[in-house]
Amino acid sequence: MASFEVKGGNRLKGEITPQGAKNEALQIICATLLTAQPMTVHNIPFIRDVNRLIELVGEIGVEVTKLKEGSYRFQATQVNLDYLASPEYQKKASSLRGSVMLLGPLLARFGRSRIPKPGGDKIGRRRLDTHFLGFQRLGAKFNYDVKTNIYDVDATQLEGTYMHLDEASVTGTANIIMTAVMAKGTTTIYHAACEPYIQQLCQMLVRMGAKIDGIGSNLLRITGVTELGGTEHTMLPDMIEIGSFIGMAAITNSELTIKNCRIDQLGLIPHMFKRLGIQMEFRNDDIYIPAHEHYEIDTFMDGSILTVADAPWPGFTPDLMSIILVTATQAKGTVLVHQKMFESRLFFVDKLIDMGAQIILNDPHRATVIGLDKQIMLRGIRMTSPDIRAGVALLIAAMSAEGTSIIDNIEQIDRGYQYIDQRLNALGADITRL
Repeated sequence: MASFEVKGGNRLKGEITPQGAKNEALQIICATLLTAQPMTVHNIPFIRDVNRLIELVGEIGVEVTKLKEGSYRFQATQVNLDYLASPEYQKKASSLRGSVMLLGPLLARFGRSRIPKPGGDKIGRRRLDTHFLGFQRLGAKFNYDVKTNIYDVDATQLEGTYMHLDEASVTGTANIIMTAVMAKGTTTIYHAACEPYIQQLCQMLVRMGAKIDGIGSNLLRITGVTELGGTEHTMLPDMIEIGSFIGMAAITNSELTIKNCRIDQLGLIPHMFKRLGIQMEFRNDDIYIPAHEHYEIDTFMDGSILTVADAPWPGFTPDLMSIILVTATQAKGTVLVHQKMFESRLFFVDKLIDMGAQIILNDPHRATVIGLDKQIMLRGIRMTSPDIRAGVALLIAAMSAEGTSIIDNIEQIDRGYQYIDQRLNALGADITRL
């Protein structure tokens, strides 16, 4: 198990470019299985989860060629479905939650698949009902082996239908879309997720020959086709990294320019950080953050305490709630952080409290943060990263703290952030990988 040693109190300065979007990459890599023609994908982040998925599709039989840093060509002409029954596949797929999105493309193109119950972050219950119910509405039949935790799926008779999703699951919507594009007839998906990553997936599928109406909305109509072709695709910048850098700049009193942000795709992210009192300038497609000696949390119009809550897109993304919380610890004022979508993501606040933050954990979903206004700095401690997003929040806290912190289990951070220590050290941070 690796660790970061972080010497806090350093101001950063310079420019940083966000990596390609992790959540989009997992969908797009799986979608390359939908065609036997070559697929060229750019701006793929070099992170643990994505690298493991690329390795996994290669072992299934996809020919993977690295063209340059961040660019790959995928060609799925020799897919080996027998590999899905191997212990090696079951072990690798079960440890990678993104592997569940292999199901949709394999069912659409080959009519059958199997997958072990996938893993991922321990951030609360993350059920797969939306995926599986959607497949069943399209005609797939499931057989779950309780002893082996393996799902066997038969989808030889996929037919389009109407479905109203029980939740606007991003990965569930992506999986159903990738299945429906080659099902017979028309599929209507209501209450679909409409995140920019879903829009990117749909636009790529259309370039491949799919017929999808309603892209960008929560009502999609998909007319099935018999075959899809190859295309070229470029990932969006990772909005979660962009939000993380905004919060990091403010709490460490740093002057940063975040390059090539695709500001038009960030939704409420800049607005929410502005409500914490963080000043920023949009310079073409870059975000400039000046050094902040102080920043003050806004209130509601009637003077009551601000609440920041997550919601499905176009609401505020749950993946940045940890960053909002840690950034608020050094603001002036009070904010209620309401993590609605996952019940265990706030449990990392005990580490922040040990560092000196004033936080009341009201229940598993809500925490009240009373900002210290940089009058009392956090102090360095030893702590463990519980998941990707909390891990980066703790890293940001350690960078702002007095003294030295040790963060254990940084493999969690590596799952979602590319060369994060090297990139931040280039700006003036002092992070050593142990």
